[in-house]
Amino acid sequence: MRIAKIKTNKMAYQTFQQEYMQIPVVTRLYTTACVFTTAAVQLDVVNPFQLYFNPDLIFKHGQVWRLVTNFLFFGTFGFNFLFNMIFTYRYCRMLEEGSFRARSADFVLMFLFGGFLMTIIALFVNLVFLGQAFTIMLVYVWSRRNLYVRMNFFGLMNFQAPFLPWVLLGFSLLLGNSVVVDLMGIAVGHIYYFLEDVFPQQPGGFRILKTPQFIQTIFDRREEPEYEPMPEAERPGGFDFGQPRDNPGQQADAEPAEPERNEHEHND
Repeated sequence: MRIAKIKTNKMAYQTFQQEYMQIPVVTRLYTTACVFTTAAVQLDVVNPFQLYFNPDLIFKHGQVWRLVTNFLFFGTFGFNFLFNMIFTYRYCRMLEEGSFRARSADFVLMFLFGGFLMTIIALFVNLVFLGQAFTIMLVYVWSRRNLYVRMNFFGLMNFQAPFLPWVLLGFSLLLGNSVVVDLMGIAVGHIYYFLEDVFPQQPGGFRILKTPQFIQTIFDRREEPEYEPMPEAERPGGFDFGQPRDNPGQQADAEPAEPERNEHEHND
């Protein structure tokens, strides 16, 4: 009996490990760091006061880790943490498996660019944790590159993907939260989208954001021949996760009307 239980546990672990390693590398690293940071706070291993963005402590006392950790903490375990992590994982993965497929180094550059801009903005506004703004940036870039995807928000409304960041902003208002975080994410996401997708297509335009060779060496690897991205309907989260799934055909309006588009849209 004990041997059978050990074998079952071993098989479960191997299945989990296989599924975990199927997650694209950047998404895997970022979401894992977020979960471990929150777990460390929950277990009192670290204190949120050691993580938040504080320019004085960063530049005058050399606590440079705060430049990173303020993007990794979404609050203690609860609804807010779960909501943010679902969106972060979902849209981070869809970007990396979609328009950034086989271009993880370029995805890392987007992380660095977005994080840098948000850090500069945070010097002038009263924000101490930027993880939620970073998630909105990911959502914004994905929505602009998937103009024809139809979304469903908790079964209450249907809309096209480009409206998604604004729906989230309205949801924040309904919950009584500050919209500064959402506006920052939208603004930074739009700047990246314009520089990467719009400006290079204009007469005389060119790519401003070029990924350094050392980042390409680290993150760009040949894709496994048998690797296939997880079908979108099987990914956790999304705007139809509150609806019954007895008949998959009934959820067609919550799924993309066509496969995710890898080519960039050029309308600003």
